Amino acid sequence: MTDKVPIRQLPTGVPGLDAVLGGGVPEFSFNLIAGAPGSGKTTLAQQIMFNLAKPARPALYCTVLGEPAVKMLRYQQQFTFFDAAKVNDSIRFINVAQEVLEGGLSQILKRIVQEVEAASPSIVVVDSFRSAVRKAEREPAGPLEMQHFVQQLGIHLTGWEATTFLVGEYLTAETSDNPIFTVADGLLWLSQTVDRNSVVRKMQVVKSRGHASIPGLHTFRITGDGIQVFPRVIVGPEEKPEPAPSGGKRRPRERVSTGIKLLDEMLGGGIPAGYSVLVAGPSGSGKTVLATEFLNEGVRRDEPGVLAIFEKRPREYQLGAEGKTRGRLIADEKIAIIQARPLDLSIDETLYELTKAIRRLDARRLVIDSLLGFELALAPTFREDFRESLYRMVTAITAMGVTVMMTAEVEDSYVDLRFSPHGTAFLTDAIIMQRYIELQGEMKRIMAVVKVRGSAHRKELRAFEITTDGIVVGEKLSDHVGLLTGQPEVTKGKTPRADGRSRRRRGR
Repeated sequence: MTDKVPIRQLPTGVPGLDAVLGGGVPEFSFNLIAGAPGSGKTTLAQQIMFNLAKPARPALYCTVLGEPAVKMLRYQQQFTFFDAAKVNDSIRFINVAQEVLEGGLSQILKRIVQEVEAASPSIVVVDSFRSAVRKAEREPAGPLEMQHFVQQLGIHLTGWEATTFLVGEYLTAETSDNPIFTVADGLLWLSQTVDRNSVVRKMQVVKSRGHASIPGLHTFRITGDGIQVFPRVIVGPEEKPEPAPSGGKRRPRERVSTGIKLLDEMLGGGIPAGYSVLVAGPSGSGKTVLATEFLNEGVRRDEPGVLAIFEKRPREYQLGAEGKTRGRLIADEKIAIIQARPLDLSIDETLYELTKAIRRLDARRLVIDSLLGFELALAPTFREDFRESLYRMVTAITAMGVTVMMTAEVEDSYVDLRFSPHGTAFLTDAIIMQRYIELQGEMKRIMAVVKVRGSAHRKELRAFEITTDGIVVGEKLSDHVGLLTGQPEVTKGKTPRADGRSRRRRGR
């Protein structure tokens, strides 16, 4: 059997796109960038071309019946990827509109072939390819002429070892019977949707011949730097735990301190490293204070942390530790704060920002405050599958060895014990519950550890206070029953019954 012919993949230079494509654009491939007007097709094609073009790899950009090259360049030069020094040097622009009007597809093919033979470009872009197609469709032999044109164009450009990008406006229904989709080696589909005044751009690799790409829809943004793609996170199979040494026990998972000694004891020695923890409670119960203590303890132990804020402003967090101010902690890269309050975020965009900060600081702790604010910051289209998306995000972050603490606001209802308004509590490895109770005519806060997956933990209810020094946990409330029902009873001098009520002790 002969050896396989290697296919070199060219880096596009578009942030996130190479990951989606599985490494880059295959060299000498015949690609189609399709989508509705305004979806970003021309910007993507130009960004790829400017990143790839150089004297040793010249590019040819053909405009058909779309906007003139002068007008297009006027707007494209606003992006940072635009390099004026490459125009008319390593990048040449031509317009074939006259050929379209006079001779149709055959004249376009002839002109493009002539230009390719004369310049020997390594990159060829035809924009907008759809303009020529529409003219051909009005001719009697339009479909056959179109098929012949596409085949011949692909043969000529591949024979000249050019990596080609055709840009055009297409509808999804056209993918089934249009010859261009059969001939193309790669097909990138761009879309733009508006949902409740929120604009979301998505990209899909519909076709990728010869190599694997990341399936599904990937969100992207167009900024002053051009297009940035946020690859969809794919959760792989869970890694198997390391086998125990011969004749010995498996080494226990390292524990992460919350910064509150008694809470660590309630958790069975702290939070197992790499776990996701949900802190659930009503408004004002101390969730953010606990999360701040968790980050402060990380600073004291030289474990940098990342704080993702979706509700409060950064200045509302008191992250000072060991006499340092929050600003100093950020400057020393002990803490990174990500404030995200727009209403058109995607989970993958948020994950990109989080992982970038985690890798920059080599962070070991992450706080997400709060899940409700996070959900509201997402575009409406992403709120529909919030649980699935959150699962993918938390799984990806904990796989990096980061311990995640998330806060969730729940109504303090004494008839329904809930830990998350999203039904996401089961996704977490540990749950810390905070509640309000009334004792002797005063409002009190209590705390309990509901679960720690795969680990023993204490189950008592403890009162706690929020002071200038942070959270102070008190003794367990063993002299009361019914604390979670809203009708607690004192058990001092009484014997608890199996039904939760109490009876007077009889003296001997």
